[in-house]
Amino acid sequence: MEYKNIVLKIEDNIALLTVNRPKALNALNSEVLSELECALYEIENNDDVKCVIITGDGEKAFVAGADIKEMLGMDAIAAAEFAKKGHSIIRFIRKMKKPVIAAVNGYALGGGFELALACDIIYASENAKLGFPEVTLGIMPGFGGTQNLVRICGEKIANELIFTGQMISAVRAKEINVVCEVLKDKESLMDRAFETAKKIASNSPKGVAFAKSAILTGVNMNLSEALDYESTLFGLLFNTEDQKEGMSAFVEKRKAKFKGK
Repeated sequence: MEYKNIVLKIEDNIALLTVNRPKALNALNSEVLSELECALYEIENNDDVKCVIITGDGEKAFVAGADIKEMLGMDAIAAAEFAKKGHSIIRFIRKMKKPVIAAVNGYALGGGFELALACDIIYASENAKLGFPEVTLGIMPGFGGTQNLVRICGEKIANELIFTGQMISAVRAKEINVVCEVLKDKESLMDRAFETAKKIASNSPKGVAFAKSAILTGVNMNLSEALDYESTLFGLLFNTEDQKEGMSAFVEKRKAKFKGK
């Protein structure tokens, strides 16, 4: 499929997905959301891809938010459908077998912040600004922000950010466990994202996918249920070719060649 508002590049088992609307600070409208959904499905069904990086074109914005010009004319039904479209993408990223890294450059506001929060790892450049300005527009976060942020940094911090509509720096985002690392500039940011993606891509796709499932599913269980789920997945991996290859390679002191089977 040809994309108008995003750029998808796949190389060395890594998919780079770039939101490409620089004149609109990469804002998310219905067309962009549809293209993102298609691209993510394409990536998930491509066995050659082992890890995904999502970023925004240029240095000014990762994604500056949902497109206010489009939202302005919406009624309640249209707005709810728009939110559900965003939720569909957020859920899909969370359920993907492949880890997704957000490389946040510049503004990550509203829907852009929510897109980043859906990812498994977030890196940010020093010029990054993150936040939920929705209440200053008479609305509230609608792409999962009220649910995902509280699960990452707790109720009180989430309340402060969402109720005030304030933007925070990349350094503050790291302090509240939203961002993993802050990099000097866009070049350093992308270098770090690719460094991590390459490490992930060199590991067992089955092991990584099952670990992602254990983390994301287990966090919503009580500890006893989560441990049972972990042990089940751990056991299932011993029926895979990746487990046999990985352990054989270790014993034979050679590099493992994983096939994701």
